[in-house]
Amino acid sequence: MEYEKFKEQFVEDLKERLEAGGEKFSVDLNAVQKMNQNYEAVTVKPEDAIIGVNLNMTEIYERYDRGMSYDTLVSEVAEKADRALHDHPDFNLDAIQDYDQMKEKLSMEVVSAERNADLLEKVPHKNMEDMAVVYRFVLDSDSDGRGSILVTNQLMDNYGITAEQLHADALQYAPVMRPAVIQTMAETLLEMMGPEAKDMIPVLPDDPLFVATVPDKIQGAGVLAYQDFMEQAAERVGGDFFILPSSIHEILLVRDDGTFDINHLEGMVKQVNETEVAPEDLLTDSVYHYDSKEKVFELAEKYEERTASRKRESTLDKLQEKSREHIAKDIGSRPIARGGEAL
Repeated sequence: MEYEKFKEQFVEDLKERLEAGGEKFSVDLNAVQKMNQNYEAVTVKPEDAIIGVNLNMTEIYERYDRGMSYDTLVSEVAEKADRALHDHPDFNLDAIQDYDQMKEKLSMEVVSAERNADLLEKVPHKNMEDMAVVYRFVLDSDSDGRGSILVTNQLMDNYGITAEQLHADALQYAPVMRPAVIQTMAETLLEMMGPEAKDMIPVLPDDPLFVATVPDKIQGAGVLAYQDFMEQAAERVGGDFFILPSSIHEILLVRDDGTFDINHLEGMVKQVNETEVAPEDLLTDSVYHYDSKEKVFELAEKYEERTASRKRESTLDKLQEKSREHIAKDIGSRPIARGGEAL
């Protein structure tokens, strides 16, 4: 069955399966635009309800195309939709409409500005090199996922607030609700694998590699936008560092001790993004740098250009100084003429 025919039939059969228990549902197809991901979804809502669930129709069809039984697929999707609709916490709609209550749930996320250019036209954001900082209200978070609301221009207008106020409030509340967690790579692996793996993971006395995220490890790269994160990270890492965008969920911090080549780091990020990171989790292919002395966050290539320019200026200053010394010495060694006659 081809996709166009499949999705029409699937919507009908899914609605019939969901309503077999007597409850009424609306089941429709909609285009969903999310950060890093646009897809066609089947949207399921209890009749007259405000909140529903979106299920990726393209992924559903791919499972069918790979050989999954159609009836089994309808049953599985119906069960998934039912769980999502009935197991989520009750959302207080009055509270959602009250910014004074919602601002304490603000989180900050960073995404690729280029990859999300169309969506960024509809949401308040703040540019951060080739990334953009966006804002969400986190309603709940557990092992099964997270319920959140992306702040759009329309929602911000409804609240009667400015982008500046939204950003200021996010700077205040996001680090409290979702504090930055910075660990060495060894500590991170040990946490993932459990205490029994302690003897398998080498602990380096001066580990140059760190992982930064948030406690639930969802959209943890947003710590880059926290007001004091760079200074906090510099203290933990021990000075200047490179930032490698592992994904939208975490970043890697590499101590800049002079041994790492920027081109090599950039090549490594691109290779990992192409082979290991899911498209919806991609951040950027760039490498960034933090200068802890001058407190400058920038693309690594800009840092390289800036330091190279500084070295050129320093060399030029030294040459000019030597030239001035040479001229002064030359002048000082000449006899002083009086009345047109050398003494």
